[in-house]
Amino acid sequence: MGKVTVITSGKGGTGKSTVTAGLGAALVRRGNRVLIIDCDAGMRGIDLMLGVSGELVFDIADIVSGNCPPASAIYPCKTVAELFVLPAPSDVRDEISPYIMKQLVGVLKKYYDHILIDCPAGIGIGTEAAATPADRAVLVANTEPLTLRGCDKVRQMLYDIGIKNCRLIINRFVERNFRKLGAFTDLDEVIDKAGARLLGIVPEDNAAVSRAQKGLPIEGKFKAVYALDRIAARLDGVDVPLDL
Repeated sequence: MGKVTVITSGKGGTGKSTVTAGLGAALVRRGNRVLIIDCDAGMRGIDLMLGVSGELVFDIADIVSGNCPPASAIYPCKTVAELFVLPAPSDVRDEISPYIMKQLVGVLKKYYDHILIDCPAGIGIGTEAAATPADRAVLVANTEPLTLRGCDKVRQMLYDIGIKNCRLIINRFVERNFRKLGAFTDLDEVIDKAGARLLGIVPEDNAAVSRAQKGLPIEGKFKAVYALDRIAARLDGVDVPLDL
C-alpha cells in the first residue's frame, strides 16, 4: 500500500509544482513506482513538467464522471520509467470533492509505492480535497514573511482535517539573498514561523527549473537534484542528516 503525501504551499510562486515533479523523479531513482496527482484544477502544470501534455485526453474529472476508467487518465512519463501523472481538470468548475478524492486515492495507492498530490496554493475546498486522502503533508515555502504566514495557515487547516505529520521544504534558497532581506535572523526562525519540522532545503537552481519548464526530467548534476534526492530518501524513511 503506497504512502500518500500532499504537497502544498501558503501562496503561489514558491515552486511547489516543480518540487513535486522533482521529488517524483527522485523517488523513482530510489526504486519506487510513483504517481503524481495534479489537483490544481484550472491551473494544472504537472503534465507540462513531465512532458505528457500533448497526449492528454482524459483527466481526473473524467474518472469521477465515469467517462473513462482510471487507467485511461493516468499517463506514463516517457523520460522517467515508473513515474506517472493523473492530470487535474482544465476547468476549475470540475474540482473534485474531498469525499471522492479519498475514495479514488484509496483505490490507486494499491498500485504505487508513493502517491504525491500536487495541491492548490492557499486554503480552500481544493486544498482540502487534495489533502483529505493524504497520510502526511509537505509545505513548500520560501523565506519571505508573507509566504511563511500563509504556510502557517495551511498547516493549521491540515491539522484540523487530521493531518498531524506535516514537514517543511524551504525552496529556491539563496543564502546571500536571505541575509540581504534581513527578515529573519536565521533559518531556525524561518522554521519556527512555518510551524513545521524541516524536511530539507532546495537551493535556487535555474538550470533544474528550466528542465522542468521544457518537460524534461529534473535529473543530472544539479544542486537542486542533490537536495531533492536527499529529501526523497527521508520520505522513504532513511535517516539522512539535514544540511543547514
